Amino acid sequence: MSVDIVLAGARGHGRWHLDNIRRLQDKGIVRLAGICELTPLTEGELPDGLGTPAQSPDFGALLDSTGARIAVICTPIPTHTDLALTAAERGVHLLLEKPPAPSYAEFRRMADGVARAGVACQIGFQSLGSHAVPVIRELIAEGAIGELVGIGGAGAWARAEAYYRRAPWAGKRRLNGVEVIDGVLTNPLAHAVATALALNGTTRAEDVTDIETELLRANDIESDDTSCVRVTTTTGRTVTVAATLCAEVPDEPYVLVHGSRGRITFWYKQDRVLLQRADHGPEETEYARTDLLENLVDHVTTGAALLVTPDSTGAFMKVVEAIRLAPDPAPLPEEAWDFVPEEGRRVVPGVDGLVAAAADTLSLYSELGAPWALPQARPKEVST
Repeated sequence: MSVDIVLAGARGHGRWHLDNIRRLQDKGIVRLAGICELTPLTEGELPDGLGTPAQSPDFGALLDSTGARIAVICTPIPTHTDLALTAAERGVHLLLEKPPAPSYAEFRRMADGVARAGVACQIGFQSLGSHAVPVIRELIAEGAIGELVGIGGAGAWARAEAYYRRAPWAGKRRLNGVEVIDGVLTNPLAHAVATALALNGTTRAEDVTDIETELLRANDIESDDTSCVRVTTTTGRTVTVAATLCAEVPDEPYVLVHGSRGRITFWYKQDRVLLQRADHGPEETEYARTDLLENLVDHVTTGAALLVTPDSTGAFMKVVEAIRLAPDPAPLPEEAWDFVPEEGRRVVPGVDGLVAAAADTLSLYSELGAPWALPQARPKEVST
């Protein structure tokens, strides 16, 4: 029998979830029972084939009236914890979009509440459903690239200025006194951080010993759009991720696994892996991916192992917390960025190469000589 689902947040990125639910509904796995939006979706906004799900701005009431077993939460970041707990109190299992919360305290409130309620919670890091992840872990374990040295991550994306006008919370660190922390490393390129930590084998909060951040912005926003972070872990290895939304030539983000005798590049959105090692030619492979909602349904109905539990995102949330506690992002000087009128966006010349170099050398922007990233401006956050 199919599992009834309620989707909270069906516009914006929520449209992706609508299409995915439609795919799974066509397979007979789920049924969209309800949509929670402040303003109901029009007939034209609802993909064909989803029937006429109930709609209400009251999430709890919608869960009660539909009897849904699973809720997908794709709402503004500050609402995640309260909505997750609303579902958990009713025994409803969860797919919670990333980042799961804007602070470590809110994350713990959510995770502890979900655990007490005894419901399953999947965090929406879709890249961790890639079949490439266990393969890369096995390659590391068997010494295919020698001793693991560290993990780099790189994301060079582009966003128009209109991106920050799409919602009141977009590009904000806080809104009306409430934490948001919508930065490049915590939201659009959060997968690079979470995937790099996972491949390093450091997913829990207690696996993190030290975090260094460099948070900057070219756009006229509160939050960061060009940043890097270096995480020191209990393994002694570091995970360094650099990202920007002001790339000259946007490209696919990736995670780079450094070994003493080779490296593995994982383009996580494409599930594509390049293995380069001593005494071998390069080997490139594409992998399949398990959809996280489908995995959650399997977990609820058959007991299959859940792929991305809250505890497995604890290390990522420590990075979010370090970014939250860091000084507000420093604005780049006007001479450090250009405006591209035909694309309506700001570009930081040379940032593409800096992002790649950071992942390649596990260095921060200031250590690579970026003139706008001064070492003395770099805060150091300790997380235990």
